[in-house]
Amino acid sequence: MKLKQLTITFLTFCVAAFSGMKAASAASFSVIADGLYNAGGLSFGPDGNLYVTEAGIGGNGACVPPASGQGDSLCYGTSGAVTKIENGKTERILTGLPSLALPDGTGAAGPRDIQFDAKGKPYVLIGYGANPAFRDRNLGYTDLGKIIAPDFNTNSWTTIADLANYELANNPDGGDVGSNPLGFAIDGNKLVAVDAGGNDLLSVNTDGTNLQAIATFPQDILTNPVFPPSGTPSNEPAQVPSQGETVRSQFATQPVPSNVAKGADGAYYVSQFTGYPFPEGGAKIYRVGADGKSTVYAEGFTQLTDLQFDPAGNLYALQYANQSAWKGNLDGSVIKIAPDGTRTTLLSGNGLESPSALTIGADGAVYVTNRGDRPGEGQVLRIENIQSVPEPDSILGVLAIGALGVTWLHKQKSPPEFFLIKISPNKLFNTQSPKV
Repeated sequence: MKLKQLTITFLTFCVAAFSGMKAASAASFSVIADGLYNAGGLSFGPDGNLYVTEAGIGGNGACVPPASGQGDSLCYGTSGAVTKIENGKTERILTGLPSLALPDGTGAAGPRDIQFDAKGKPYVLIGYGANPAFRDRNLGYTDLGKIIAPDFNTNSWTTIADLANYELANNPDGGDVGSNPLGFAIDGNKLVAVDAGGNDLLSVNTDGTNLQAIATFPQDILTNPVFPPSGTPSNEPAQVPSQGETVRSQFATQPVPSNVAKGADGAYYVSQFTGYPFPEGGAKIYRVGADGKSTVYAEGFTQLTDLQFDPAGNLYALQYANQSAWKGNLDGSVIKIAPDGTRTTLLSGNGLESPSALTIGADGAVYVTNRGDRPGEGQVLRIENIQSVPEPDSILGVLAIGALGVTWLHKQKSPPEFFLIKISPNKLFNTQSPKV
């Protein structure tokens, strides 16, 4: 099996693999929206209201095989939506958007992010989470894997760019073909998006012209990685080493980009969702300069799903979980990185679980989509009365909070020196994944 076909998104099977969920505590945040279906990105519109995407729960339509080639197929429906939050009330203002999910509605690919340009025009990114070759062949015409421009007044939209087809035609990182767009930012007349399945950073003009890859991201070689023990619950049996299986001390893994933000210096900053086996403290934030070269801006994080700058230049990073998901704990964190590099945790656990995205409001509060991998249980939180907790020192001088994740282990009877697994955040979708 080709390795990129193993790619998934970050919010994939975590819920199905582990039952039980802590009750949320309102000590550090308030819940301003609830009951969302696989909640994704969120952004404030020109009217001051908050808009959030819902990837939906797929449907009873045609299906495509999951990225791993194992397990249930992902089936198509039009249950994706964009929801407006206004004065404490929620309203789905754009419905019928494409959605792809497992039979139980988890692992959904669909609307993943929303942004507004300087004139207030909205754009929505729609994920996919599988090999693009299956999309048109199995599903017919659909806007999965594309960026669209919606009209909320008429419940309609136009297609701007086909990111999944770009991966199929160009495959910029040279690996196995797969597409799972997860997040994007607007930079003037450009839409800059990450494709976790393609493992690249893409740019396209708002009129749909000049779609191109501007950066790809390297694999990591892990030394003495920690794997889930034999018998760990999983939707994918290949995800957990079999009894007595020998795992090499060095292991090749493919982290993937999960979202992007533009810094005051004009560079793009890209969050990373680390690959299987999701080493705690192994995620990085990359800085991509005008020349397309990427350098490590900050490291020592775990399974990052989003990042955002505030007007003062502070960078907020969102962790999907603080421990590897196979440990059964999906508590996440919001971490603030000051311009001088100082880090503080604004919220960790206490009801923050498998968060998928964040944004900064004009009021200075941090808004987060919570439980983003759970159909019907997604929330939007407003973090308030924040008590910043300084991070402990480490020998690297970086934060090492924990890891999450659930993906598939590529096994062979005689394992090679390295395994390479590419994960594309939402089997966040199949993610995702699947923001995470």
